[in-house]
Amino acid sequence: MAAAVSLKAKISAHFELVAKEQNQTLSPLSDDLVLLESGLDSLCFAIIVARLEDELGYDPFTAAGELEFPITFGDFVRIYHNAAN
Repeated sequence: MAAAVSLKAKISAHFELVAKEQNQTLSPLSDDLVLLESGLDSLCFAIIVARLEDELGYDPFTAAGELEFPITFGDFVRIYHNAAN
């Protein structure tokens, strides 16, 4: 479980950094936060996914056989967690 917490912390840090860099107001991150209501736009999500791929060495959205779109922040974290295992 510690690995999942660490992964969630990394993802949260990227969300916060990109929001700051793009001058966006980020809603408080919780597992049930709907991504469309997070305050981030599609460019922000593209930056986050690219940076996470650089840091983690994988992109679960291109590596997966079936494309899964996250609805909530918790879904986003779960997709990364599942791809890591």
